[in-house]
Amino acid sequence: MNEEKGLNEVKNQKNPRAYYGESIQTFLSQSSEEVLGIIHRNSPLTEITLLQRNTWITEIDLLKSQLDGFKGGRILFEYSVPRMGKRIDTVILYQNIVFLLEFKCGDDEYRQSTHDQVLDYALDLRNFQKESHNKLIVPIIVSTEAKAQSVMINEIDRILEPLLCNSSNIAQALQIVAESYKETPFDYFQWEASEYLPTPTIVEAAQALYRGHNVDEITRSDAGAENLTITTDQINDIIDNSKKMNRKAICFVTGVPGAGKTLVGLNIAIEKSNALHGEHAVFLSGNYPLVTVLQEALARDKVEQSRQNNERLRKSDAIRDTSAFIQIIHKYRDSFVGNNSVPPERIVIFDEAQRAWTHQQIKKFMATKKGVKQFPMSEPEFLISTMDRINGWAVVICLVGGGQEINTGEAGLPEWFDSLRRSFSHWDVYVSARIKDDEYRHGRDWSDMMAELNVYEKDKLHLSTSIRSFRTPYLSDFIKALLDLEIKGARELYQKIKEQYPIVLTRNFERAKEWVRDQCRGTTRYGLLASSGGIRLKPEGIFVKNDIDVANWFLNEKTDVRSSYSLEDVVTEFDIQGLEIDYSIVAWDADFRFDGTSWVYKRFLGSKWTNLNKTENKLYLKNTYRVLLTRARQGIVIFVPFGSDLDKTRKKQFYDRTFEYLISLGIPEI
Repeated sequence: MNEEKGLNEVKNQKNPRAYYGESIQTFLSQSSEEVLGIIHRNSPLTEITLLQRNTWITEIDLLKSQLDGFKGGRILFEYSVPRMGKRIDTVILYQNIVFLLEFKCGDDEYRQSTHDQVLDYALDLRNFQKESHNKLIVPIIVSTEAKAQSVMINEIDRILEPLLCNSSNIAQALQIVAESYKETPFDYFQWEASEYLPTPTIVEAAQALYRGHNVDEITRSDAGAENLTITTDQINDIIDNSKKMNRKAICFVTGVPGAGKTLVGLNIAIEKSNALHGEHAVFLSGNYPLVTVLQEALARDKVEQSRQNNERLRKSDAIRDTSAFIQIIHKYRDSFVGNNSVPPERIVIFDEAQRAWTHQQIKKFMATKKGVKQFPMSEPEFLISTMDRINGWAVVICLVGGGQEINTGEAGLPEWFDSLRRSFSHWDVYVSARIKDDEYRHGRDWSDMMAELNVYEKDKLHLSTSIRSFRTPYLSDFIKALLDLEIKGARELYQKIKEQYPIVLTRNFERAKEWVRDQCRGTTRYGLLASSGGIRLKPEGIFVKNDIDVANWFLNEKTDVRSSYSLEDVVTEFDIQGLEIDYSIVAWDADFRFDGTSWVYKRFLGSKWTNLNKTENKLYLKNTYRVLLTRARQGIVIFVPFGSDLDKTRKKQFYDRTFEYLISLGIPEI
């Protein structure tokens, strides 16, 4: 791309990435009011607060003073970081280096929160902006009233540790860095208009969608993530057709772990939550931690957005708003038991539909917890029956993870089809061809499952590529091969991912902690994971039976001992399914152990390990480790204890062979 073409691309953008972008020379020649006017015009805010206006004026005047005499370069104000839903105060492109300035006007301290904020911007650009992958990025904290600090250059992976500047030494910092490096020239316009390929966490995505962004703005545009938009469009087509033809329909969205099924569901729920169009929608999940974390995250974000707009909003009110379209499935279900009430929503999204309960499980629950004797149907059948009460069209969207049932009494996908055949054969059923895979069928014959149903195959309902780990698309395949004991395939897959996605082994818990902390900068999140059956991790200081507040664990800052960063509280498969962190320590106990030829499945009862004999219980345990090993977006350290022959519940042989098997796949020990 030549400079003229790059300039045209920047100017022709519908939503410019920056509120202001000019050469440093042009910036210096314009008056402060002129620069401020351009920023105002490009800001989507209808009302600019006095505080924001004064902040921009301070930044403009300060930079005019500091950049006086600079030759070449480009300056951008309020440069967008879409995944984070935020904007960098100022970007200066100078001497082929990317400088990111975060201003704290009037502040006399260099705060850790600002350090993490501006470093997060740098990491986000490096990870997700195409033209930043190989650029030197220099984050700078500008606390205007703080004491001057020496410029200390500490580079890690082409990103400097944040420099500390006040109002008088920004120019000095820029020049010192520029003189210390000789960078390859690049087109500043091309960088500014660069393709941005973000992979947000489910929490970040939910916050961005709730603020009004669409799925295109917050997800990657490569072939894998493009599938999200295609699948969303396919679901919208099904909804529109059902509405037009006055039909009831159920569609099953399948996908590999981390492919974005929950994101697709949230996008539809928010997009279709407009009651004025008669399209009320609700996102339902039986995953209590997921719902709790999402409701809390959206509420906190809404309170913060209100604060920034000089409005006051109580968190309890914000949670009430978010709870309107994200709900616990059991509360929704129970509200329709014993009555003929009609749901207000015509569109219902069931997250992790494979985890809906069998007839026996819900019958037992209703009898012991709700006093309802002889409950007549399985959970899938009852949930469909509630939507069947609606007069006219309705759409049920089931988000289905293959091989992710992790608890006793979860029915799996076949029960949904059995329920449709028994009672709702008049419904239209939409599936992808991939639903024929055994991980969804559980050994059932495909033709028998589909018998007597109105089935339409739509291949766009399958999400085939994981976007959880933006570093490699092969992680879920590797974990599947590892668990299926496909040694040759696992070794080959590990070779594909090892440079982009680190997986390491250790038998030293403290070393595992050091490793994840060394990998992480800014607010990159790490945490400790283990199987809920990992009872004998207790001697290592890992207590899987501890009750934790999952919202605090997933959302709180580094300084909070309740957060994941402290590595004091462990979460299990039940806490983390459907959620993710950046780096994980996965503690591997003797409940799922390798004996040299096959997996051994155990449960700890009383004071000893006992065998798991039922096939379904073995499947749940295997899926537990599948969930644990696919939660990290950027890397994993697997901790396998040494055990002790002095303790019959932790004999060394319980752990040694598992460790040796993992080593044999090529995973290195640290």
